[in-house]
Amino acid sequence: MQFEFEHQDRRYRFDSRHFHNLALPLRAGGENPNCYYAQNPDYKVIRFGDSFVGSVAEGGSVNYFEWTITPHGNGTHTECYGHIAKENKTVDTCFEKHLFFAKVISLEPTQVPSTFEKDTTDSIITLAQIKTALQGDFYLKEKGVEALIIRTLPNQEAKKNRAYSGTNPPYFEATIGTWLAQQEVAHFLTDLPSVDRESDGGALAFHKNFWQYPQNPRPLATISELIFVPQEVRDGNYLLSFLLPRWSTDAVPSQPILYDLLSF
Repeated sequence: MQFEFEHQDRRYRFDSRHFHNLALPLRAGGENPNCYYAQNPDYKVIRFGDSFVGSVAEGGSVNYFEWTITPHGNGTHTECYGHIAKENKTVDTCFEKHLFFAKVISLEPTQVPSTFEKDTTDSIITLAQIKTALQGDFYLKEKGVEALIIRTLPNQEAKKNRAYSGTNPPYFEATIGTWLAQQEVAHFLTDLPSVDRESDGGALAFHKNFWQYPQNPRPLATISELIFVPQEVRDGNYLLSFLLPRWSTDAVPSQPILYDLLSF
């Protein structure tokens, strides 16, 4: 099916058959990205004595499993400011609509002296890099970009099952969070395990800046981490939607979906 819509005085068309799933599959075991020392996803067959076994392979009538996952550590997930708040803010309350005008850009982290540990180098994405890629300080707000998606380079297949714990992976300069809030970007997506440094003494500066927490929390803003942007997705404009389970918690496994756009 084809759809047309108007955005910022321009008309666009998209076909629901032409999409890109930015989520990584979630499997039992270690074939997933993993961070913050989370246990691997796992499942067990549910049994009721000798009367029921939830496995067709074991002779049961249906498969009936209990899954154990850690959304923040096991794979692609979307989170809200409940992640850093005392109050019970949940992801299922973050969406008043489900289609967003999105921009994809690709950037390679740069090496800088760490501000957290002596004689250590950190790998970061800077605000200057983002502004350069967008060719303007106010590009996002001027163009009505509601979601920014950053693919880090090199875009290796190894991202799909990389063990990040204890490796001080790349992260984002904290001022980017403030700038995105000023640009009214509601959704920020990255293939990194976190927007903040793995070990930052609990500062969580990007998270707090982006959500403007606790001074003026942004209730409809989300961060998605551990996505994967396929090579065939070029930098540019897309339509973004989210497939989310309706869990009342601060973070849920998610499937961000990009639709190709044709302007006319």
